[in-house]
Amino acid sequence: MSVEAAAAAAIAEADTILVAAGAGMGVDSGLPDFRGDDGFWRAYPPMKALGLSFVQMANPRWFREDPTLAWGFYGHRTALYRKTAPHDGFAILKRFADTKRGGAFVFTSNVDGAFQKAGFDDARVYECHGSLGFLQCMRDCGAGLFSSSSWEPDVDESTFRAREPLPKCPKCGALARPNVLMFGDGGWDSSRCDLQEAAFSSFIEQVRDDRARLVVVECGAGSAVPTVRMTSERLCRLAGARLVRINVREPEVPSGQIGIASGALTALRAIEAVLTPP
Repeated sequence: MSVEAAAAAAIAEADTILVAAGAGMGVDSGLPDFRGDDGFWRAYPPMKALGLSFVQMANPRWFREDPTLAWGFYGHRTALYRKTAPHDGFAILKRFADTKRGGAFVFTSNVDGAFQKAGFDDARVYECHGSLGFLQCMRDCGAGLFSSSSWEPDVDESTFRAREPLPKCPKCGALARPNVLMFGDGGWDSSRCDLQEAAFSSFIEQVRDDRARLVVVECGAGSAVPTVRMTSERLCRLAGARLVRINVREPEVPSGQIGIASGALTALRAIEAVLTPP
């Protein structure tokens, strides 16, 4: 049996699906691959000239020390995510979920809002690193979170610096920052994520209480930031889930689970072809 056929069998037997997704999920939509400094610098050449890696750039200190550079990076990503349509793999996962009595829940480290754009229920999405769709006040004035939708990024792509006006807090007028968990980020407002985490915990408890058969379909989650992979494997231990891990570079899985060395779109199309032959 091929790994795609084994994955199709695991999905067919499940009562509910957890879709677990990392940055690799967006590559088939045309989003840049930030894996390693070279990948980041190909997407953001001025950062190479400055000697800044993704880890160094994804740090809240830039919003204090150099706001136009900080918002150049995050503004460019915001604009890119807004105009990028989710690839067909999202729709395939949605079709899988629609056949299950327990539907699906999404656990993702991505901050692009692609699953909601693809039609997944926002109440069943846990964005563990936040979302570029929301902002928070740098001054922490008590405004809470607010939508980024009213701000139109204007970024000089030769320098990747944002032009004024930069996003401001609607309550106090201070500079706003993305509601995204960065490296070394003690100021992140996790309130929205906390609510999503509570919904996710309730979903898992319901799966366990119902003794439902859970399959985790993990796409593009690497080991460099292992949050998604660790969550997938934890559910195999705690909830008896089957794991289908789709990863072009790191498909390794615990014993008895299914690893597919492929990009997300290619693998999902192959699995659907097994489930719904012509």
